Amino acid sequence: MNKKLTFTSHLAIGFMLFALFFGAGNLIFPAQLGQEAGSNVWPAVFGFLTTGVTLPFIGILAIGFSGSNNLQELASRVHPMYGVLFTAILYLSIGPFFAAPRTATVAYEVGITPFIQYSNNQIGLFVFSIIFFLIALYFSLRPGKIVESIGKILAPLLVTLLVILLVIAFINPMGSFQDATGTYMHQAYVTGFLEGYHTMDALASLVFGIIIITIIRSHGVTSKWKIFIEVGKSGIIATFLLAFIYVGIALLGASSVESIGMQETGGAVLSGTANYYFGIFGNTMLAIVMMLACLTTAIGLIVANAEYFQTLFPRFSYKQLVYFFTILTFGFANFGLANIITYSVPVLMVLYPLAIGMMMLSFLSPLFMHRQFVYIGSVILIFAVSFFDGCKALAESLGVELFTWTKPFVTFYEKVLPLYGEGLGWFAPAFLFIVLMIIFFQIKRLFEKRVSAS
Repeated sequence: MNKKLTFTSHLAIGFMLFALFFGAGNLIFPAQLGQEAGSNVWPAVFGFLTTGVTLPFIGILAIGFSGSNNLQELASRVHPMYGVLFTAILYLSIGPFFAAPRTATVAYEVGITPFIQYSNNQIGLFVFSIIFFLIALYFSLRPGKIVESIGKILAPLLVTLLVILLVIAFINPMGSFQDATGTYMHQAYVTGFLEGYHTMDALASLVFGIIIITIIRSHGVTSKWKIFIEVGKSGIIATFLLAFIYVGIALLGASSVESIGMQETGGAVLSGTANYYFGIFGNTMLAIVMMLACLTTAIGLIVANAEYFQTLFPRFSYKQLVYFFTILTFGFANFGLANIITYSVPVLMVLYPLAIGMMMLSFLSPLFMHRQFVYIGSVILIFAVSFFDGCKALAESLGVELFTWTKPFVTFYEKVLPLYGEGLGWFAPAFLFIVLMIIFFQIKRLFEKRVSAS
């Protein structure tokens, strides 16, 4: 049995995939990008879409094409220990380290900050996050359909509110686009490209891919190639919806500076624009929906981490791990949204290239006969460059000079690696190595065929 999905099924799976990727926290990044990019918003937002939308789509396709049952199995093609380490770090990144704490801070910035004095901000965040994570803990200990049901209501409601806001902003813009600031002045596309890392959706796609593939298989699709095609069709729907929302929010941010001024984070941009168009009512509605949407995302991430790490550490119960990850997430949340975003950059500069490399390898693997040596060599080359990108980002986030021991490597890479200044120095050596290995193994296969034929 190898059925073909109907258009209705594609639509349902596409909307589900959109809901998986669409977190309320993601909205803050295109909003801030729009403000900073100003008149250069179009190349910036196209860069953002490359990593914030296209890469997650490719990640879903990569999982489907690889035939792996989960991310750890795919990453274990490098080495079983690497499979565990890479998967664990990825779960922690989209969980308690960065994405999960961001749910509370975004909810606070959009929902609470507009109504309190700035001097009480840190105390307010602490009190709010206690309440937020106590609720998250309660539902995480009782994972069931209630959170899924709430999510099905909240996602469309949030999208509806955003579409109304975007339509009104298009008809009656807050102001003209201002001049670009910072690196958006001369490297708008590249800066937007790197900004898309913050969504973490390309990392999450390597986890979400299995969910989508399982659903497609339940519809009677069994062939690996057919699964790949069906994933692609459903993915196009999710990709279009995400792109529409991101572009709209970026343009909204770009037109907002004249009326609400430059804001520190995208959360403040969203609350400011809602207040501008709808007053206190709009602020309140957006705040309620954003807080509930962020809460369901937090619960999902805590549950996902507890379930995964229980497979690694079965001596700990699911309940114990839920408590652990909730407390850990609460701690990181109180660093504040701006700090979470700042300190996530060094990790993402290391982790994202490895994830992109894994996607690339999963597609090209048949051409180099799935040899483990190629996986190992590619990961080493990528890490050898992305590690120093992470060190550079860490030094910048700390406001210090580049660490002395890293300078010779960075100087060398700047001289010899194309696109290194744009954060893509890892691509050329890894891709060249893979291409050479493909050529080698294809020639080897042809030679072996001739020998066997003779």
